[in-house]
Amino acid sequence: MTVSETVDESELSVESELLAGLESVVTTAGPVTDRFDVEAPFTGAVIGQLPACGPEDVEEAFDRADFAQEAWADRSVEERAAVFKRYHDLVLDHAEELLDVVQVESGKARRHAYEEVLDVAITTRHYAYRAEEYLESEPRDAAIPGLSETTVHHHPVGVVGIISPWNYPLSLAISDAVPALLAGNSVVIKPAEQTSYTALKAIELLREAGLPRDAFQVVTGFGEPLGEPLVANADYVCFTGSSATGRIVASQAGEHLTDCSLELGGKNPGIVCEDADVERAVDGLIRGCFTNAGQLCISLERLYVHEDVYGRFVEAFVDEIEDLHLGTEYSHDVDVGSLISEQQLEKVTEHVEEAKAEGATVLTGGTGRPDLGPYFYEPTVLTDVDESMALCAEETFGPVVSIYEYSDDDDVIERANDSDYGLNASIWTEDLERGKRMAKRIETGTVNVNEAYAAAWVALDAPMGGMKDSGIGRRHGEHGFMKYTEPQTVAVQKKLGMTAPPGVPYWLYAKIMNKTLKLQRRIPGMR
Repeated sequence: MTVSETVDESELSVESELLAGLESVVTTAGPVTDRFDVEAPFTGAVIGQLPACGPEDVEEAFDRADFAQEAWADRSVEERAAVFKRYHDLVLDHAEELLDVVQVESGKARRHAYEEVLDVAITTRHYAYRAEEYLESEPRDAAIPGLSETTVHHHPVGVVGIISPWNYPLSLAISDAVPALLAGNSVVIKPAEQTSYTALKAIELLREAGLPRDAFQVVTGFGEPLGEPLVANADYVCFTGSSATGRIVASQAGEHLTDCSLELGGKNPGIVCEDADVERAVDGLIRGCFTNAGQLCISLERLYVHEDVYGRFVEAFVDEIEDLHLGTEYSHDVDVGSLISEQQLEKVTEHVEEAKAEGATVLTGGTGRPDLGPYFYEPTVLTDVDESMALCAEETFGPVVSIYEYSDDDDVIERANDSDYGLNASIWTEDLERGKRMAKRIETGTVNVNEAYAAAWVALDAPMGGMKDSGIGRRHGEHGFMKYTEPQTVAVQKKLGMTAPPGVPYWLYAKIMNKTLKLQRRIPGMR
């Protein structure tokens, strides 16, 4: 791990004033000895330094979270929900400040940062008004009615460990924590080192809303020293990131018999049918491909366009892309912002250059824009991409999309499914019933018809997650809440026991039971 020398306050950029005081949210076991730089992607300048926490800090965070969890869980669900109802309003009241911090750390366009504010507010409201219903004890049917009474209770799992990524630093630090906390758990989070200030600001507001300080702990730093102790100490692990790292997290969780949910990578397909509204598809797919400069796990990197509309779509798509405004402004007028880092720029560049060398054609883009900022890359469209190329098979995670021509539905569904990933897909057709039929055949956790990703993402009452190498488990909906609970079945036996009554020979008991079970099968409500 490389840790820079301490930066003098006078050397920090003006933007660092936004971040003043947020370090106090970080949990440390003692005096901070190591720090790491946080960089502004728009300029490459260092805007601050945060503690490079170690395993001892993780232990301290879990000790505090464990101590706080019981008292937090003892509060009524109504009391816990009141905290999050206040938080909903605080997030909206402080939206501009949150947007500034997100942009400073991530380099994304402001309109894309605003999606994160919306997500946190909507998710918070959704769960705050449903937590009581989810956690209510449920009567369940007994095997033989009248002989016993069965109830299922839902208890918090304990302390939830969250490892959140840099691409959506507000949304993915908070929206997974909200249901965990409402269920009565405490949380320890390790946010991505590139965007930790965003998580700290969001948690500061949550404490202002009334969440006990120790119920939500933060350790900042790098994955290698912090990931393993976080998984080892957690009662449940929630990870969002690459498939390669997800395998490591899953392996470590398995060693400790700790349940986990993982949302991982995607190489998501979009399909434009011959009856699609081409203008609408172009508009929607530009958002689907280039939101957050393509650094979105559910963005679309492969577009399959029917031969009947292929030429018209490609021409309109490229024309619209060439009109996109790239920039570093803190306004909603910018269409595409920066990549996060030099490492991400190198990966995007490598994918495009390799494809070009192997015969792909660049229709627009295909180059970096250092005149705008160190990590900018132009929105890029390629054709003539062989499906064996890395650009087609591997997640690029940048503003790059390849377009392929197809002729019939069976062919395009087979090609769309020909991937190790299965996170999101998009289908464009004016025949909604056809779109629904096609969607059921796509091997992804979410499919949007006549939308790129937003319709499924904001459907918070429905589960969201991946198939195949795109992950395990789900966020959103009842699935995204109940995963943070332990169901407990309590069965109360009444008069007779679950065996032959005294004085009744077992052969007679078995004969009576056979007749009883056959009778039950024939009576509705007793099956």
